[in-house]
Amino acid sequence: MPCDRGREPACSSAYEVFTARWVRPRRRSRKYVSGGRPSGRPRIATARQPPPHQGTGRDGHPRRRPRIATAVSVANLRVSVTGTLVVRRSGGRVSERGLFAHSRSPRSGCRHRLEDHLRGSAALARVFAERFGAGDVAEYLALVHDVGKGCCAWQDRLIFHAEPTGKPVGIPHKEAGTVLAARTVGRLLAAVVQGHHGGLPNQKKIKDVLAELRGTGVDADRAREAIEAVARVVPEILREGRIAPPAWLAGLGSAQRQALALDVFTRMVFSCVVDADYLDTEAHFAGKEPRTAARADMGMLLKRFEERRLRLLARRTASPVDELRERVYAQALAAAAGAPGMYVLHVPTGGAKTIAAGGFALRHAVEHGLGRVVFAVPYISITQQNAEVYRELLDPAPDSGEQPVVLEHHSSVELDEEDEAGAWARMAAENWDAPVVVTTTVQLFQSLFARRPSVMRKLHRLAGSVIVLDEVQALPDRLLIPILSVLRDLVEHFGASVVLTSATQPSFWSLAQLDGLPQHRMIEDVTGLFEDLRRVEYDWRLGPDVTWESIAQEIASEGGEQVLTIVNTTRDSARLHRLLSSTEGEARVTAPVWHLSTRMTAEHRREVIKHVRGELTAGRPVHVVSTSLIEAGVDVDFPRVYRTWAPAEALQQAAGRCNRDGRLDRGTVVVFRPVDGGVPKDLAYTAALEATTEFFGPVEASAPDDLEALEWYYEKRWALQGVDGRSMGEGIQQLRRVWDFPAVAEAFQMIDNKYAQSVVVIRAEKTDEERDAIESDIALLRSSYPVGPEPLRRLQPHMATLPRHEVAKAMRAGLADPVIGDLVVWRGYYDPVRGLDTDDPEDRGGYVL
Repeated sequence: MPCDRGREPACSSAYEVFTARWVRPRRRSRKYVSGGRPSGRPRIATARQPPPHQGTGRDGHPRRRPRIATAVSVANLRVSVTGTLVVRRSGGRVSERGLFAHSRSPRSGCRHRLEDHLRGSAALARVFAERFGAGDVAEYLALVHDVGKGCCAWQDRLIFHAEPTGKPVGIPHKEAGTVLAARTVGRLLAAVVQGHHGGLPNQKKIKDVLAELRGTGVDADRAREAIEAVARVVPEILREGRIAPPAWLAGLGSAQRQALALDVFTRMVFSCVVDADYLDTEAHFAGKEPRTAARADMGMLLKRFEERRLRLLARRTASPVDELRERVYAQALAAAAGAPGMYVLHVPTGGAKTIAAGGFALRHAVEHGLGRVVFAVPYISITQQNAEVYRELLDPAPDSGEQPVVLEHHSSVELDEEDEAGAWARMAAENWDAPVVVTTTVQLFQSLFARRPSVMRKLHRLAGSVIVLDEVQALPDRLLIPILSVLRDLVEHFGASVVLTSATQPSFWSLAQLDGLPQHRMIEDVTGLFEDLRRVEYDWRLGPDVTWESIAQEIASEGGEQVLTIVNTTRDSARLHRLLSSTEGEARVTAPVWHLSTRMTAEHRREVIKHVRGELTAGRPVHVVSTSLIEAGVDVDFPRVYRTWAPAEALQQAAGRCNRDGRLDRGTVVVFRPVDGGVPKDLAYTAALEATTEFFGPVEASAPDDLEALEWYYEKRWALQGVDGRSMGEGIQQLRRVWDFPAVAEAFQMIDNKYAQSVVVIRAEKTDEERDAIESDIALLRSSYPVGPEPLRRLQPHMATLPRHEVAKAMRAGLADPVIGDLVVWRGYYDPVRGLDTDDPEDRGGYVL
């Protein structure tokens, strides 16, 4: 990359440009002018010689005489009338010595000039934030975020320590920008600058930092020095007056409502600034312009979607329910003309919600000038399936040379570190810069309530987008209040439209968080649609004599040739799979028995689902044992389904995998409760099971697809968790109102951390070329330079999930190696059917998972 883009000039071996500090004049030295005052001639040192110590400073540390270095001659050095040191190169070009933000790029060989980084980040942040009226605020915060790098101590450490060793600079640089931000945009938003590396702090931290910087300590002196130095080259960091936040914040009425809106506003601005910072830094090291996608042509995408949908339908075998699915699609498209807001798509299982939601989202985006569609689903298996569907409908032809339209993101790798050491790692985080994003609800909401920059850099992409929340019945009760509160803010203040889709739609409008918000229903006659799409009957096994062995025997003897069994835990799925696939015993099934759980890699699960679909279509015998990941939205059609006892919505979702295309008069769903089965112990799950027992079951109780009973069920379930709302997330709301970002992040956990660590697995079936590609991406993530999110995107198919304590044991036993953040690569045994099987680990030194 040529260096005359505002960065340091092209660095030939003859002229190395280093940071310098003026020193006191020595006797008999010739006087030069620096800032209007006499100054000594700077000493010149070779590039490899460190500056010598010059006695001891007032703080007791050695005083270091800074030097300017050049590899050839001092003849071309001079001082301008402004005191700026310049190097005159052959050909008459003159280049200024400057302040630097980052070390040399391996591509260009140049350092990143600080003024270029600040202004480049500011320009990007402004564009990102203009979607929600915060362009001025985000631009200024990005402009000052790295001002602290302007002090001499930081510059010296960059040149003489960080650059030659590859280690962090090790000197704080956030404080100067925090001071400027507090003066210009207020103390709350100063958290954006203070947290741009380690994460958003609470207000006490900001108060403490500002109080310390009013004093005379080392950090205060460095902050003042940095502001003065940077203001010479970026004078716009010093502004007269304050920058006002958007007017809508002042018109919210109650202080509590305003406090919650400010929480979301701060998070969105933080996302803009962090993403801009990372993109500009990544561009420097990559030697190219910042990686930003052009605004999508939603009209063209809608046209492509419609054309390919018709082709897709023409290829499919006709089904008795096709007419009903077409009716659903037509009503969804008609609803897209409505005003932006909160929409409900309540359709029975098998009603083609995926395509209907996609058509609505694209047409709604065209109608209202929205720039992105984000689909969030509860399970990775549905993420994979939906991403495949949308890629087929929207991605350009493989030989077109165009960029893909659909981004699939379900990696949950934690990349952040508290200190500078994790800065490069954080740049590998996803930023959702694509027209269509398919992700998980965990990824979406953990990001909305997080504090770490790598997790939050994508949030600003939600502004002015259509957000489709598929299978919303899977949202955890204990977090419903903050989730609904934030969704409402996204709709009312950030230009988003939200679509809630489910066959078991919870009655969210009975909760205060959506009170007064219009509910836009897409389907005209939901009750009639459910009657028309009823395709199963339920059979119940709830007695005290039900065990895994008895159920396995029933499946083997009475289940038939095509059976799906869905259980609650990975341990139970492995246990039942062993019983059914055993070579001996009464429970042995002669047909192939497949397995699905999160202990298998995403690619492995995708292969199994694809194979199972093929066997079902061909009418061949096939059995599957799966955790709940298959039951919500995965397009498979079994004549008989077994489901362990679970909340009512799970029972109905499981039924959606039975007689899905209506080719039978009635399919059979067997609900069983094994006395030795695993059941989650948290309060919300217990309340859901109690409410299910009250309203659903054999004899006179209702079936799980009874809409009236489902409405009673949700109200009872929420009431069982307490009337004060704390068990449904009200405590998190209180933390949000005082802007305690660390406490909110700790309290908001959709999945307990001990059950969520990603593991890269290189399966034995891989070719040498495929193995090399995976190892290459692992090496990129471990490298000392930022690489962007592409390696993690490519590794997603090869990731499985394990509890954290199992990963820790595996690492101690030498079965896993760290990669980046909390991501590890598995070096132990991987079962070709069950994956990282908890009951069948590789024995290494007595290691037991």
